[in-house]
Amino acid sequence: MKTITLGMTLLAVMLTGCASSSWQTKLQNQIPVLGHRNWIVIADSAYPMQSNPGIETIYTDKGQVEVLEHVLQELENASHVRPVVMVDRELEFVSETDAPGVNQYRTRLKKLLEDKHVKTMPHEAIIRQLDEGAELFNILLLKTDMTIPYTSVFLELDGLSSFWNAVRAHPDVNVSAARVAIVIERAEINIEYPFDCCDDIQA
Repeated sequence: MKTITLGMTLLAVMLTGCASSSWQTKLQNQIPVLGHRNWIVIADSAYPMQSNPGIETIYTDKGQVEVLEHVLQELENASHVRPVVMVDRELEFVSETDAPGVNQYRTRLKKLLEDKHVKTMPHEAIIRQLDEGAELFNILLLKTDMTIPYTSVFLELDGLSSFWNAVRAHPDVNVSAARVAIVIERAEINIEYPFDCCDDIQA
Protein backbone atom coordinates (compact mmCIF):
# COMPACT_ATOMS: atom_id res chain seq x y z
CA MET A 1 0.00 0.00 0.00
CA LYS A 2 2.85 2.39 0.83
CA THR A 3 4.44 1.65 -2.53
CA ILE A 4 1.19 2.46 -4.37
CA THR A 5 0.72 5.71 -2.39
CA LEU A 6 4.29 6.78 -3.07
CA GLY A 7 3.87 6.00 -6.76
CA MET A 8 0.69 8.05 -6.98
CA THR A 9 2.37 10.96 -5.19
CA LEU A 10 5.32 10.91 -7.60
CA LEU A 11 2.93 10.78 -10.56
CA ALA A 12 1.00 13.77 -9.24
CA VAL A 13 4.23 15.73 -8.80
CA MET A 14 5.35 14.84 -12.31
CA LEU A 15 2.01 15.87 -13.84
CA THR A 16 2.04 19.18 -11.94
CA GLY A 17 5.58 19.84 -13.14
CA CYS A 18 4.56 19.12 -16.73
CA ALA A 19 1.54 21.42 -16.47
CA SER A 20 3.58 24.27 -15.01
CA SER A 21 6.34 24.00 -17.59
CA SER A 22 4.13 23.41 -20.64
CA TRP A 23 2.65 26.93 -20.56
CA GLN A 24 6.15 28.40 -20.41
CA THR A 25 7.25 26.30 -23.37
CA LYS A 26 4.09 27.21 -25.27
CA LEU A 27 4.66 30.91 -24.60
CA GLN A 28 8.30 30.72 -25.64
CA ASN A 29 7.36 28.98 -28.88
CA GLN A 30 4.46 31.32 -29.62
CA ILE A 31 6.11 34.70 -29.13
CA PRO A 32 8.26 34.53 -32.30
CA VAL A 33 5.14 33.96 -34.43
CA LEU A 34 2.94 36.48 -32.62
CA GLY A 35 2.89 40.05 -33.82
CA HIS A 36 0.93 43.27 -34.12
CA ARG A 37 -2.71 42.80 -32.98
CA ASN A 38 -2.19 39.42 -31.36
CA TRP A 39 -3.06 39.23 -27.66
CA ILE A 40 -1.75 37.46 -24.57
CA VAL A 41 -4.13 37.36 -21.61
CA ILE A 42 -3.10 36.50 -18.04
CA ALA A 43 -6.48 35.54 -16.62
CA ASP A 44 -7.86 34.94 -13.15
CA SER A 45 -9.31 31.56 -12.22
CA ALA A 46 -12.92 32.59 -12.88
CA TYR A 47 -12.25 33.70 -16.46
CA PRO A 48 -14.44 31.61 -18.76
CA MET A 49 -13.10 29.30 -21.44
CA GLN A 50 -14.29 30.92 -24.66
CA SER A 51 -15.64 29.07 -27.67
CA ASN A 52 -13.91 31.25 -30.27
CA PRO A 53 -11.32 29.02 -32.00
CA GLY A 54 -8.93 31.98 -32.20
CA ILE A 55 -8.53 31.94 -28.41
CA GLU A 56 -6.27 29.22 -26.99
CA THR A 57 -6.64 28.70 -23.23
CA ILE A 58 -3.88 27.10 -21.15
CA TYR A 59 -4.06 26.45 -17.41
CA THR A 60 -0.77 27.40 -15.79
CA ASP A 61 -1.35 26.17 -12.22
CA LYS A 62 0.57 29.26 -11.10
CA GLY A 63 -0.14 32.61 -9.44
CA GLN A 64 -1.22 35.67 -11.38
CA VAL A 65 1.81 37.81 -10.55
CA GLU A 66 4.27 35.01 -11.28
CA VAL A 67 2.77 34.36 -14.73
CA LEU A 68 2.48 38.05 -15.59
CA GLU A 69 6.08 38.69 -14.57
CA HIS A 70 7.27 35.80 -16.73
CA VAL A 71 5.25 36.92 -19.75
CA LEU A 72 6.49 40.50 -19.48
CA GLN A 73 10.08 39.30 -19.28
CA GLU A 74 9.66 37.10 -22.36
CA LEU A 75 8.17 40.04 -24.27
CA GLU A 76 10.99 42.28 -23.09
CA ASN A 77 13.42 39.83 -24.63
CA ALA A 78 11.53 39.86 -27.93
CA SER A 79 12.78 42.29 -30.56
CA HIS A 80 9.61 42.57 -32.66
CA VAL A 81 6.75 43.30 -30.26
CA ARG A 82 5.90 45.29 -27.14
CA PRO A 83 2.70 44.99 -25.08
CA VAL A 84 -0.01 47.58 -24.65
CA VAL A 85 -1.34 46.61 -21.23
CA MET A 86 -5.05 46.79 -20.40
CA VAL A 87 -6.39 46.35 -16.88
CA ASP A 88 -9.93 46.45 -15.53
CA ARG A 89 -11.04 49.77 -14.11
CA GLU A 90 -13.26 47.84 -11.70
CA LEU A 91 -10.15 46.58 -9.86
CA GLU A 92 -9.80 50.03 -8.28
CA PHE A 93 -13.09 49.52 -6.43
CA VAL A 94 -12.55 45.99 -5.10
CA SER A 95 -12.17 46.26 -1.32
CA GLU A 96 -9.84 44.34 0.95
CA THR A 97 -12.91 43.28 2.96
CA ASP A 98 -14.55 41.66 -0.04
CA ALA A 99 -11.34 40.26 -1.52
CA PRO A 100 -8.50 39.77 0.99
CA GLY A 101 -5.13 40.33 -0.64
CA VAL A 102 -6.34 42.81 -3.26
CA ASN A 103 -4.36 45.70 -1.79
CA GLN A 104 -1.13 43.73 -1.96
CA TYR A 105 -1.96 42.64 -5.51
CA ARG A 106 -2.60 46.22 -6.65
CA THR A 107 0.74 47.28 -5.18
CA ARG A 108 2.62 44.45 -6.90
CA LEU A 109 0.79 45.06 -10.18
CA LYS A 110 1.66 48.75 -10.13
CA LYS A 111 5.32 47.89 -9.57
CA LEU A 112 5.34 45.37 -12.45
CA LEU A 113 3.72 47.81 -14.88
CA GLU A 114 5.45 51.03 -13.86
CA ASP A 115 7.41 51.34 -17.12
CA LYS A 116 4.70 49.96 -19.41
CA HIS A 117 2.05 51.56 -21.60
CA VAL A 118 -1.07 50.87 -19.50
CA LYS A 119 -4.73 51.53 -20.29
CA THR A 120 -7.32 51.30 -17.53
CA MET A 121 -10.70 50.49 -19.05
CA PRO A 122 -14.09 49.00 -18.06
CA HIS A 123 -13.94 45.22 -18.19
CA GLU A 124 -16.65 44.91 -20.83
CA ALA A 125 -14.87 47.38 -23.11
CA ILE A 126 -11.70 45.30 -22.97
CA ILE A 127 -13.65 42.11 -23.65
CA ARG A 128 -15.27 43.70 -26.71
CA GLN A 129 -11.85 44.59 -28.11
CA LEU A 130 -10.59 41.10 -27.33
CA ASP A 131 -13.56 39.45 -29.06
CA GLU A 132 -13.15 41.67 -32.11
CA GLY A 133 -9.46 40.87 -32.26
CA ALA A 134 -10.11 37.13 -31.99
CA GLU A 135 -12.13 37.24 -35.20
CA LEU A 136 -8.93 37.79 -37.18
CA PHE A 137 -5.96 37.30 -34.86
CA ASN A 138 -4.86 34.55 -32.47
CA ILE A 139 -5.04 35.07 -28.73
CA LEU A 140 -3.09 33.12 -26.10
CA LEU A 141 -4.90 33.00 -22.76
CA LEU A 142 -2.90 31.86 -19.73
CA LYS A 143 -5.22 31.01 -16.87
CA THR A 144 -3.88 31.35 -13.32
CA ASP A 145 -5.13 30.37 -9.87
CA MET A 146 -5.95 33.98 -8.89
CA THR A 147 -9.33 34.23 -7.13
CA ILE A 148 -9.59 38.02 -6.75
CA PRO A 149 -12.06 39.51 -9.27
CA TYR A 150 -11.06 41.91 -12.06
CA THR A 151 -7.40 40.95 -11.88
CA SER A 152 -6.99 39.64 -15.44
CA VAL A 153 -4.32 41.51 -17.40
CA PHE A 154 -4.70 41.89 -21.16
CA LEU A 155 -1.69 42.44 -23.40
CA GLU A 156 -2.36 43.61 -26.94
CA LEU A 157 0.88 43.27 -28.87
CA ASP A 158 2.17 46.24 -30.83
CA GLY A 159 4.88 45.75 -33.40
CA LEU A 160 5.27 49.25 -34.86
CA SER A 161 6.73 51.01 -31.82
CA SER A 162 9.26 48.20 -31.41
CA PHE A 163 10.17 48.62 -35.09
CA TRP A 164 10.81 52.34 -34.70
CA ASN A 165 12.87 51.79 -31.55
CA ALA A 166 15.06 49.42 -33.55
CA VAL A 167 15.29 51.92 -36.43
CA ARG A 168 16.42 54.68 -34.10
CA ALA A 169 18.96 52.49 -32.31
CA HIS A 170 20.57 50.96 -35.39
CA PRO A 171 23.06 53.22 -37.20
CA ASP A 172 22.91 51.26 -40.46
CA VAL A 173 19.14 51.49 -40.99
CA ASN A 174 17.97 53.84 -43.73
CA VAL A 175 15.51 55.91 -41.68
CA SER A 176 14.32 57.93 -44.67
CA ALA A 177 13.33 54.78 -46.56
CA ALA A 178 11.54 53.47 -43.49
CA ARG A 179 9.57 56.72 -43.18
CA VAL A 180 8.58 56.58 -46.84
CA ALA A 181 7.16 53.11 -46.21
CA ILE A 182 5.04 54.48 -43.37
CA VAL A 183 3.78 57.34 -45.56
CA ILE A 184 2.70 54.87 -48.25
CA GLU A 185 0.95 52.67 -45.71
CA ARG A 186 -0.87 55.65 -44.23
CA ALA A 187 -2.06 56.81 -47.62
CA GLU A 188 -3.34 53.37 -48.56
CA ILE A 189 -5.22 52.53 -45.38
CA ASN A 190 -5.89 56.05 -44.06
CA ILE A 191 -4.87 55.63 -40.41
CA GLU A 192 -2.91 57.66 -37.92
CA TYR A 193 -0.02 56.36 -35.86
CA PRO A 194 0.18 57.80 -32.34
CA PHE A 195 3.97 57.78 -32.20
CA ASP A 196 6.15 60.86 -31.96
CA CYS A 197 8.60 59.37 -34.46
CA CYS A 198 6.03 59.89 -37.20
CA ASP A 199 4.66 63.34 -36.28
CA ASP A 200 6.74 65.06 -38.96
CA ILE A 201 5.50 62.74 -41.71
CA GLN A 202 2.74 64.15 -43.88
CA ALA A 203 0.76 61.54 -45.81
